[in-house]
Amino acid sequence: MSSLRWEDDDLAYDSSVFVRGKGHYVDDIIIPEMLHMTILRSPYARAKILSIKGGLSSRDLGAKMASVGEGAGPNQRGSIEPVFATGYVNYVGEPVAAVFADDRYRSNDLLDSIEVDYDPLKPVVTIDDALNAGPIHNGMTSNVLVESSKGTDFPDPKSPIVLEDTMENDRVSTNPIEPRGIVASYVNDILNVWVSTQSVHSIKDGLVESLKLSPDRVRVMQTDTGGAFGSKGGLYPEYVIASYASMKYGKPVKWIETRREHLSSTNPGRGVRGRVKIFAEQNGRITGVKGDVLVDAGAYGTGIASFSAGFIAMMMTGPYSIEKGYVTGRSVMTNKVPQGPYRGAGRPEASFFIERMLDLLADKLKMDPAEVRLLNMSDKPFTSPLGMKIEAARPFFEGAVRELRYREETKLTRGVGLSFFVLVPAVYPGESARIIVKDHRIKVWLGGNSHGQGHESFVRKLVNEELEVPESVVTLFRGDTGMTREGVGSWGSRSAIVGGAAIVAVCRKIRKDVEKKFGSYSPETLLSGYFDEFINEEQKMSLNSFGANLVTVEIGKLGNVRVKKCIAYYDVGRALNREMVIGQIQGGMAQGIGQTLHEGLYYDHDGQLITSSISDAGVPLAEDLPNFEVKIAEHRSALPHGAKGVGESPTIGVPPALIRAIERASGKRLSKTPVKPDDLIK
Repeated sequence: MSSLRWEDDDLAYDSSVFVRGKGHYVDDIIIPEMLHMTILRSPYARAKILSIKGGLSSRDLGAKMASVGEGAGPNQRGSIEPVFATGYVNYVGEPVAAVFADDRYRSNDLLDSIEVDYDPLKPVVTIDDALNAGPIHNGMTSNVLVESSKGTDFPDPKSPIVLEDTMENDRVSTNPIEPRGIVASYVNDILNVWVSTQSVHSIKDGLVESLKLSPDRVRVMQTDTGGAFGSKGGLYPEYVIASYASMKYGKPVKWIETRREHLSSTNPGRGVRGRVKIFAEQNGRITGVKGDVLVDAGAYGTGIASFSAGFIAMMMTGPYSIEKGYVTGRSVMTNKVPQGPYRGAGRPEASFFIERMLDLLADKLKMDPAEVRLLNMSDKPFTSPLGMKIEAARPFFEGAVRELRYREETKLTRGVGLSFFVLVPAVYPGESARIIVKDHRIKVWLGGNSHGQGHESFVRKLVNEELEVPESVVTLFRGDTGMTREGVGSWGSRSAIVGGAAIVAVCRKIRKDVEKKFGSYSPETLLSGYFDEFINEEQKMSLNSFGANLVTVEIGKLGNVRVKKCIAYYDVGRALNREMVIGQIQGGMAQGIGQTLHEGLYYDHDGQLITSSISDAGVPLAEDLPNFEVKIAEHRSALPHGAKGVGESPTIGVPPALIRAIERASGKRLSKTPVKPDDLIK
């Protein structure tokens, strides 16, 4: 696995190898003379560093983090995360120093050789603390990182129905089976990096910027990646430290994250509060919505924290044709690990807020929740006042009510919840793909990297359709910046959409090459020759898609919730692999249940992480999950292969449907996830 040869079949995606226990993960890489890295992390949420003795620290590496990956934008001045804590520590788990040894256990033992003297300071732990306390960073005037608005403000109308509520999603750890990991090897002036990632190009761009390296001196290669859910799309301090250490010591360096480190120091998702007010007529028609979104950005403004508040605000009308809207979004800084993307990355939060308000309106008017929703939908395309493009929604959702058997379920049990949503995939700016035809084989690379979704399935299918070759001659290789000069990544329900479009485009380019060289095209002529094409296919079109969920529950005497049914009905465009699509949906529904009933990251008043083990973090067990029922609609998109997004749909649709089912069964208004048994028996 330490080989740099692209022909090595160890670098190919092959889902069957996992069944045989032959996957190649970061921790499987063994290179002679390799050093193992261990990070000394801050025990304080906020403190001044008086001195550091021993180990590698900011006195050796004073680099700053680069903003790359999902939702990345320009670094916010004054809040850029240092690679090593510099002057101050700002969250429990922040890297302070690093040690290295030829054995992982000896490396851990070397932590005792580092001495750090801290002067603890009062931390800012909650969103309210952030709004009321002085700034945690010198040079900033407040803890508000960014503030934006969507829509146009309007005077409160004299509506007969005015409803307002505050809702919240606690922070959630991503918790993939495989935590983060990296191997860096600096050889012959080239920094070679193997990493568990959603985007080799994000990691490369980040290392180039943080270490001030020339792009042609950095090559990043993806290993098999055991899940990510958003957490492996961007750069982390440990990646920069390991790379720098390999350059400094002239030896390969490996770092593998522990589960405790994952909980304390990997960017979590959610951590959002929304205050929403709706104005409606007596018949249930909503005439306007106002809102204020507050995001707990954590201690630094690198990455998605600067983006998410405005993104949530933009989607706050959901699939509904509401004429007036104005929503502000603010990301505020606290002394906690910086926020990152988690499956959905803003979409579930926006849906949770508006769906909770639709249920509140239905209860106020004593109307059926499905009827209130359908009443507020259009049978024509609509652009929301917040800027979101929505196709004709009512026809799909009228069908969803039938497909989900909503009428029948409401007659069987009181504990029924329904949710409607629109998925906004991360289409822009498109994606890249490369195909090499050689020795009767077709080798493929994508700019976005699979981390468990089975990208090789849709790649083989599309190449088969476009080039008329057997799927058996097609191999998708793991991400490698040495093989694709640019690319984006796999997140935001984008892979089959933009990755698939890039595959189609590069196949058609190859086909033209064959026709130009031989006068006509045939699969046999293609496979007998040598062809090499790369394309970066730009995408700008809106490819939003609809979905609906129904959940039924029972509540025990101690407030324990049993999910009896969880049904999905989603428009996935053309399903390139129906089994893979259903598997994606089932896994996402499990995560939606996890967020709603079990999962959360909690901190005490000193900013200490209370949920310091995977069991504390509340990951659901198999016995907590029902048998899922998945129904899909296939309304092709305008892309040549007809695909739409699906990966994030379940985490958008399940939480509001489940919390509504619990609300109906318990008779209590619920506005926060996760829902605890105590919430239901008080």
